[in-house]
Amino acid sequence: MARYRGPKNRLARREGVDLGLKTPGSNSHHNLLKRLKITPGVHGQKRKRKMSDFGIQLREKQKVKRIYGLLEKQFSKYFKIAEMELGNTGEALLTMLERRLDNVLYRLNIAPTRDAARQYVTHGHVSVNDKKVDIPSFQVKPDMVISLKLKILQTPPVKKMLEIKDPQIPSWLSRKGPVGKVVRLPKRDDVAEDINEQLIIEYYSR
Repeated sequence: MARYRGPKNRLARREGVDLGLKTPGSNSHHNLLKRLKITPGVHGQKRKRKMSDFGIQLREKQKVKRIYGLLEKQFSKYFKIAEMELGNTGEALLTMLERRLDNVLYRLNIAPTRDAARQYVTHGHVSVNDKKVDIPSFQVKPDMVISLKLKILQTPPVKKMLEIKDPQIPSWLSRKGPVGKVVRLPKRDDVAEDINEQLIIEYYSR
């Protein structure tokens, strides 16, 4: 599947926020935080133009798309499905994004980034209810149990994540050691990032 292969710090600087694309505590993450408010490009520091309503909507859509590591076609598909759901479209969209298997591994503090979690899944290291699942977009459901194969548990990145004391895990998930469980479906309040989903609805409704 096609994937963005360019500098990840550039994406975060374009949106002006930390998108969670770099491992916390790493040198590259530290460098990003120092330059986060500088727009990429030769004239980045000079760009002070006021954005139009469309520009604000576009940037919010791009920000969320990049947080979850999706391409435009994928993100648009999620929005179309959310539109058909009963209730609030924005909440339905975020719920589907949160229920992605790669995001769940990230929320469980088993993977340092969603990109790393996606690799664990695509390389066949992740099981759901004791069955291998290699599709990052797999939608988890309540009572599903997520675990990693022994081989990936021996790697330094995973060992380091599992050594973190009192990891911040959302209430819709639970974890005991390297094994996670979906307690319930995520709600809007469970999304940790600062997201204005109404701007995304306005973008696709224009």
